Amino acid sequence: MALEDLSHLAVAAGTSTIAIAFILYVIHTSLLAAGRRAVATAAASGAGSVSMDVTGPAPEPVAGQIGRLFLWASFLLVGAGMLIRAYLVGRGPWGNLYEFSVAFAFGIMLGYLFLSRRYPIRAIAFLPIGVATFLLAYGFTLPSTVSPLVPALNNAPLLTIHVAMAMISYGIFAVSFGAAVGYLIQGPENRVTWLPSAKVLDEAAYRAVIIGFPVFATLIILGSYWASIAWGRYWGWDPKETSALVTWLIYAVYLHMRSRRVWSGRPAALILVIGFGAVLFTYLGGNLVLGGLHSYSGL
Repeated sequence: MALEDLSHLAVAAGTSTIAIAFILYVIHTSLLAAGRRAVATAAASGAGSVSMDVTGPAPEPVAGQIGRLFLWASFLLVGAGMLIRAYLVGRGPWGNLYEFSVAFAFGIMLGYLFLSRRYPIRAIAFLPIGVATFLLAYGFTLPSTVSPLVPALNNAPLLTIHVAMAMISYGIFAVSFGAAVGYLIQGPENRVTWLPSAKVLDEAAYRAVIIGFPVFATLIILGSYWASIAWGRYWGWDPKETSALVTWLIYAVYLHMRSRRVWSGRPAALILVIGFGAVLFTYLGGNLVLGGLHSYSGL
């Protein structure tokens, strides 16, 4: 079997595995919600002898534990596929939209697995993992054949570092998006017992942005340096350059808003949802929608 086929097979197996993980996480969250509602209803009606504290932590469904195992399996399979492809092409495996879609999904898995070790955010795992599942599935609709890079991209060290930063920052921003959505549902008054507390969700989202924001800023600076090499100018307001700058500014606004009590909480969480929408637009806009010098989708 050729290395390219082996890489593609590993990513395909990882895609199937993360799809199972996503379904299990949806079941996990559904069982949490249904179980907590049932206990709360029984306690309110006085039916039976209810000793469980409905304000305490919800029982952990087995589906979430199994889902985490499938997520780890997908992470390892996709990572192996990327390593094989990196060896094959002699650079970071993200020279076209297929490769970066796979890398983006890998970054989301990496970000979630890292942050979930510190924060109990499994109840909202289906949100970032759902995005990663979509990206991997979408990747299989794109040309995946290894082909020579366009001249502007033919700089293996810069390509590897620059796009790796995008993979990491985009992935970690996806986790902040999931935590922000959870916060908007939860509310500062902690009205939903099956979700992590508003404080946990807020801290998880903030920690994700604190990690991703400087990485994304470095990505823009390094991209500007690369543009001076490839096109003879540091900044040209190319659509992808502009959307990346707007995305960075949105997260800068979030950090400012969260530091001010009057704008923290729901307004800041809403900014994170908008920010991740900008991330997705930056990911696709410069390749498919707006064109420009960053049109390297391979389509």
